[in-house]
Amino acid sequence: MPTVHFRGREIECDRGDVLRDVLRAAGESPHNGHSSWFNCRGGGSCGTCAVEVRGPVTYRTKKERRRLRFPPHDADSGLRLACQTVVLGDLWVEKYPGFWGQHVDDEAGEDAREADARDADDADDARGTPEQSD
Repeated sequence: MPTVHFRGREIECDRGDVLRDVLRAAGESPHNGHSSWFNCRGGGSCGTCAVEVRGPVTYRTKKERRRLRFPPHDADSGLRLACQTVVLGDLWVEKYPGFWGQHVDDEAGEDAREADARDADDADDARGTPEQSD
């Protein structure tokens, strides 16, 4: 059973679950502020559920690639849409500031990314498996 690490929590789910659904079922949200009310409800068109994901997931869908190329997102940011991302193994997920979670360059975000990267590397070392990403 994969574990999703999000905001200090470890959330178990089934392989093949959609990340957005996993977070919401655990009482977490892939949205910031009012975007929890104003979003496409998993349709992949609004971009408000953008998160950084480390670990094995499916490739980006065509819909997801299209949305992440449109401002305020940057196609090179490495973000994923939680509503279009299928869990394939243990994940480390980070939600950044901004209505769309697009502020990946915030100092606090940098610190959180570094801590998550260390945790992911430690977990990989403990399992003896190489890191996988999208």
